[in-house]
Amino acid sequence: MGRLEDFRFLTGQGRFVDDVARGTAAEAVVLRAPHAHAVIRSIDSGRAKSMPGVLAVLVESDLGLAPIPCITPLDATDRLVIPPRRVLARGRVRHVGEAVAFVVAETLRQALDAAEAIEVDYEPLPVVTDGAEALASPAPQLWDEAPGNLAFRFERGDREAVEAAIDGAAHVITLDLMNQRVAAVPLEPRAGLAQHDADSGKSLLTFTGQGLHPIRSQLATVFGEPVDHFDLTAPDVGGGFGCKNYLYPEWPLLVLAARRLRRPVHWAAQRSEEIAAGTHGRDFRARARLALDGSGRFRALDVRAVANLGAGLSTSGPHSSTLAPATALGGVYAIPHVYLETRGAFTNCAPIDAYRGAGKPEANYIVERLVDKAARELGVDPADFRQRNVIRSFPYRTSLGQTIDTGNFAANIEGAMLRADRGGFARRRAASEQAGKLRGFGIACFLETSRGPDREGAEVRVGADGTVELRLGTDSTGQGHETVLPRLAAERLGIAVEAVRYVQADTRRTRVGEGHGGARTLHMGGAALCLAIDAVLGRAREEAARLLQANAADLEYAGGFFAVRGTQRGISLFEIAGDVDVGAFELVEGAEITFPSGCHAAEVEVDRETGEVTLARYSGVDDYGRRLDTQLTLGQVVGGLAQGAGQALREAIAYDPGTGQLMSGSLMDYTLPRAGDLPDFSIAFLETPTKRNPLGVKGAGQAGAIAAPATIMNALIDALAPLGIDDVPMPATGHAVWLAMRRAGGAN
Repeated sequence: MGRLEDFRFLTGQGRFVDDVARGTAAEAVVLRAPHAHAVIRSIDSGRAKSMPGVLAVLVESDLGLAPIPCITPLDATDRLVIPPRRVLARGRVRHVGEAVAFVVAETLRQALDAAEAIEVDYEPLPVVTDGAEALASPAPQLWDEAPGNLAFRFERGDREAVEAAIDGAAHVITLDLMNQRVAAVPLEPRAGLAQHDADSGKSLLTFTGQGLHPIRSQLATVFGEPVDHFDLTAPDVGGGFGCKNYLYPEWPLLVLAARRLRRPVHWAAQRSEEIAAGTHGRDFRARARLALDGSGRFRALDVRAVANLGAGLSTSGPHSSTLAPATALGGVYAIPHVYLETRGAFTNCAPIDAYRGAGKPEANYIVERLVDKAARELGVDPADFRQRNVIRSFPYRTSLGQTIDTGNFAANIEGAMLRADRGGFARRRAASEQAGKLRGFGIACFLETSRGPDREGAEVRVGADGTVELRLGTDSTGQGHETVLPRLAAERLGIAVEAVRYVQADTRRTRVGEGHGGARTLHMGGAALCLAIDAVLGRAREEAARLLQANAADLEYAGGFFAVRGTQRGISLFEIAGDVDVGAFELVEGAEITFPSGCHAAEVEVDRETGEVTLARYSGVDDYGRRLDTQLTLGQVVGGLAQGAGQALREAIAYDPGTGQLMSGSLMDYTLPRAGDLPDFSIAFLETPTKRNPLGVKGAGQAGAIAAPATIMNALIDALAPLGIDDVPMPATGHAVWLAMRRAGGAN
């Protein structure tokens, strides 16, 4: 059966922020910094304020708002420095696109004209856009609070044990790797509509968001007011991938403007704004070493990384380069000793925050590129080499403290090699060579750590009208929550799915909710929903026993009815709800991480004349525990694969190192993969259910983006190996590959 929400999307009945009736709403525009680093000498908004239709021009001194909080609970080795991230720039701008002024007018055109009339006197300062360069001396300093631009130093693992293992190793494989800066680029850019009710004192923000309750709390912090002064709601949201999880400057600006003007205020980002001023992902540079003994078994992994955090700390910015990769570093392999050190650097770039996978793609890329290089240097088959080192017995406690409860990593590899038709690769390579092209075969395993925030709630309300309402906080941005969760509830309640009403993304109707980040919807939200349904049925059983004057133990439940065993006496769940409230709210806290896993294989072709890389084949075998809807699972995996392939071969946020100007500020320059760039993905599933939630699920939302970069790059290196090329940085564009081949003497 298809997704229940698709009919309205396919027939143009989706309701996004810009479809919400705006009535008398004014339009807002953000004036953004044209410099990457500059002192603001003065701002003259006098002419702008007098222009037709202009209602307000706000600069930082007009606001009276606290800084946007960073909420990452990071136990850094050296202290975590959190400079004040102002809603509008105060005194200095630190990246191109930073918000400087907020203009509100009757129409969008009037607001744009007024923004252009604001005169800002800037004194440009030196810039630094590379994380490692920012930490070197001398480098332009961004914050007085962070000498040397160091935001933190974080470490996990036993450094001395790792260094001892490396000193005594038979082989040490070393790689310098860069996980480049990328943008999420959801189909729908950010947009918001703020309204204020003077009578109640409440502000309502309708916006493109996920994880509304945490954003609401942060918004209250910025205003210095109680949380219940604010309500947040999101209609349909056109993609998120992590970037809509955060409090952006535009959200408090909209609320403040609506309060002061006593009318609704609307803002929508242009694509260039979204790329310049939205959060970015990755930007993680690492030197990694893998130690092996004489039999080719892994003994230690050492990773020293620099995370380019940008000009300030976003909501959970440090998490993606510290706590998140630490949960997955080592992957599916039995490595006795692992050590990670990350130094966070402030630079003149937009802030970094979680993007699909959030630290796990970076960790997996390091491990799987190292493993492949080790196999080449030792002259062993990369699949057999992985089989030699995978974890085989469970539960398994990793060197960095995670307990992997279940999996079958060896079967993943075996199945992936069969699905990839590895035996036929020699024939396909020969055909490519006849056509004047190089062909490579690459594999990579992956281990995801799935949970995200460890708190989630669900509420179930039963109506006397024959409906059941589900209220959850794991907000959808297109994944299919409205299909899977109502079907799950209908199945467990024994009623028709048409009787189920699904409520999400509205703080007026949901009690808690941390969003869907971390591939956690079913693991956390689904678990809470199961508990709430069990509580509803337990209460209803007691009430049915009372109404039927029977023992609760003598009641049978099926198809929405309680019946006294062996009699014709019974009562429906909805009749009971007409007599007494049997609804329930349940909270799941402290849930353990689950561990999705898999093995993927890719084949690429390389044009000898241009360096252009074609992703010719892609397949894999994945384990997400129990699957409630295989088609939706596959959709999530394929979506992640497309983004991972984009990172491997196409996508990069590029800043000019001398000026800090954004050189990939539109979709003319930030090259997303198109349908024609991608093959038919062939993914099969194994199933080792977890006992860490009542559904046995593990989470599939991030896996494709974790697996694909290493898989594709390993295939590319295999194709280029005959030319003596053992590394190409991502993205492996045609130009980058051509340059590598030319240096190696293999390009025309």
